[in-house]
Amino acid sequence: MAGFQRGVIAEFRENRGLVGGMFAGSALVLLTTVGARTGLRRTVPLAYLEIGGQPLVVASAMGGPAHPAWYHNIRRDPVVTVETGTETYQAIAAIPAGRERDELFAGVVEAEPGFADYQARTTRAIPVVTLHRDDPRPGAERLRGLGDFLVEGHDWLRRELAELRGQVGRIADGHAAPGALERIPPGAAHRLRTHCLEFCSALEQHHIGEDMGAFPMLAQRFPALAPDLRRLGAEHAVVADLRERIGVLVESYVPGESDPVVLRGELERLADRLEAHFDYEERTVVTALNAVGPAPDIG
Repeated sequence: MAGFQRGVIAEFRENRGLVGGMFAGSALVLLTTVGARTGLRRTVPLAYLEIGGQPLVVASAMGGPAHPAWYHNIRRDPVVTVETGTETYQAIAAIPAGRERDELFAGVVEAEPGFADYQARTTRAIPVVTLHRDDPRPGAERLRGLGDFLVEGHDWLRRELAELRGQVGRIADGHAAPGALERIPPGAAHRLRTHCLEFCSALEQHHIGEDMGAFPMLAQRFPALAPDLRRLGAEHAVVADLRERIGVLVESYVPGESDPVVLRGELERLADRLEAHFDYEERTVVTALNAVGPAPDIG
């Protein structure tokens, strides 16, 4: 089988995606994953389909009793390389479940009835794996995704924190009169709340099951992210506490009585922890969120 696949891969690359023999007339892609046990890059030829505009491959193993090795690889690392014959791009592979998987598989069977035979040969539910490219097709505009929307919310709060830190720093250094600190504008809290609600509403449209939140949904689609998502979920209670403590810290500052140097030290400590959480969240979930859906348009 390995020798056969190497021959198909070589023919695919030599002929810009065209392969003869049993694959003549079929749409194929080469999918490169990172081995879950070896850490080595592995390339396999797979049938390529687009169901409702969504590119995908199917972990059929021709109806075998076990999932193919490449499927286990993406459960460990969802970042893959896709070769279509005319272009090569990086993508993130997701594993839809439940009704979404069933609807996609029905579309697969309608397009390629042979997959129904594969499913009939095995007791396992054959997984459908959707492919979400990191960058737009050449010449196409990149659409804002939910991950970008998350970063925009972080950046807004980062700017507010930077302004507050600047005010405290100027007072502590003696470059400004020790007057009252400017609070975050009244409308800002409303804007942040609106942003969060719109984000959650947009993500809810893509939930798998009514009782699942954002992170459990991501963990199901992207199993490799599960440990990071558990950590982020646990941190969210800490983050809420940090935001509250920053507000109390600023509100309790009394010009001429409170020590601005102490205020600055405590503010820097709290803000640094908040920034660290934002950075970690962006490193781990932004790409996956962008694969889930587009950013909401809130004007």
